Amino acid sequence: MDLLGDYTLRMVALGSGILGAVAGALGSFAYLRRQSLVADALSHAALPGIAVAFLLTGSKTPLPIMLGAAVAGWLATLAVRLVVSRSRVPYDSALGMALAVFFGLGLVLLTVIQKRPDAAQAGLESFLFGQAASLLRDDVIVMGLLGAASLGVLAVLWKELKLLAFDGEFGASLGRPVRRLDGLFTLLLVIAVVIGLRTVGVVLMSAMVVAPAAAARQLTDRFAPMVVIAAAIGVVSGVGGAVLSSVVPHLPTGPTIVLVLSAIVLAALLGAPRRGLVWRWVRLGRLQPSAALDPVLMHLYALSRQHPDEPDHGHGLAVLRTMSPAGADVERALGDLEARGLAQPVGDGLWAPTAIGRREAERTLRRQTGGEP
Repeated sequence: MDLLGDYTLRMVALGSGILGAVAGALGSFAYLRRQSLVADALSHAALPGIAVAFLLTGSKTPLPIMLGAAVAGWLATLAVRLVVSRSRVPYDSALGMALAVFFGLGLVLLTVIQKRPDAAQAGLESFLFGQAASLLRDDVIVMGLLGAASLGVLAVLWKELKLLAFDGEFGASLGRPVRRLDGLFTLLLVIAVVIGLRTVGVVLMSAMVVAPAAAARQLTDRFAPMVVIAAAIGVVSGVGGAVLSSVVPHLPTGPTIVLVLSAIVLAALLGAPRRGLVWRWVRLGRLQPSAALDPVLMHLYALSRQHPDEPDHGHGLAVLRTMSPAGADVERALGDLEARGLAQPVGDGLWAPTAIGRREAERTLRRQTGGEP
C-alpha cells in the first residue's frame, strides 16, 4: 500500500527498478567479455564530469549532470584506449590508472566547489554514495528515457553484440565492425552508469553492473535467459532495497540496494541448481564413498588416460563390459555416474568421465597407492 500511495517511495522504487533492469542486462555482456572493471572505471570517472557540469551551469538538474557524467566517462574510455595503443601498459592497468586519476580529479573539484560562498553546491557529495531518496519525477523520466533507449539498442543489435561478447575476433573475420560495436557497447555502459549516479553513486555503481550478471550466470547456461534473469535480479534488488530502506529508519537506500543484491548473489552461489556450492557439496559428499568404489568409473578414467589431449574422448559399452566383472550391470552404473555428475555421454553409445569424475578417480588411486596415479 505504501509503494502505491507514497509518492517518494514510488519514485525511488521506480528509479531503482529502471537502474536494475538496465544495469543487469548490459552487465551480462560486460561479465562475459571479462570487462567488469570497465563499469568500475566508468562510474568513478563520472565524478569530475558531474563537478564540471555544475560549475558550467550552476544547476543540479538531472540532464546537465548526467550529460557531464557521460562525457567524462567517455573521455576516460578514450584515454584508456590511447594509453593501450601507444604504450605497453595492459588494458586492466590502464583502466586502474583512469579510475584513480579521474576519481582524484573529481574529489579535487568537489573540494573546490564546497569552498564557494554560495549554498548552491550543497548535495553534490551525494553522488559519491547516492541519495535515492532525493529522486524526483524529472529524474525518473530522464532515467526511463535513457534506459529505454539503451535496451532498445541492445534489442536491435542483439546478434552483433552477442557475437562481440563471445568471440570478437570471429566477428571481425566475418566483416562485422567490431571496433564500432565495442565503442557503442561502451557508450551503453556509460549510460547505465549515468542512470545510477543519483541512486547508488559512483562508488557502488559497479556492483549494479557486475553482481546481477554473476548471479544469473549461476542459474542458467543459456545467454538470453541469463540477460533476462540478470535484469530481473536488478529490478528485485532495486525495488527491494528501496522498500527496505523506507521501512527501517535511517537506512540509506543506495547501500541497501547493494546489500540486497549481494544477498541474492550469495544465495545463487550457494544454492543454484547444478552450480551452487551447497548443491555440489550435498551431491558429492553423499555419493563420494560409492563413487570411489565404483569400478566403472575407474575403468573410464583408465581409458581416458590413453587420450591425454582429449579428456572427453568417449568409449563404448562393449569395452566397458569387457573390463567389468561378468554379470555387471554397466548401463545402470553409467546412469548412476551420470546422475552424480561423474560421467557423461559424449556420443552414440560413448561415455567419458567428467572433470569431477577424473578428480574422484585420481583421489582413489592416491589413497590406494600412496602416490601419483
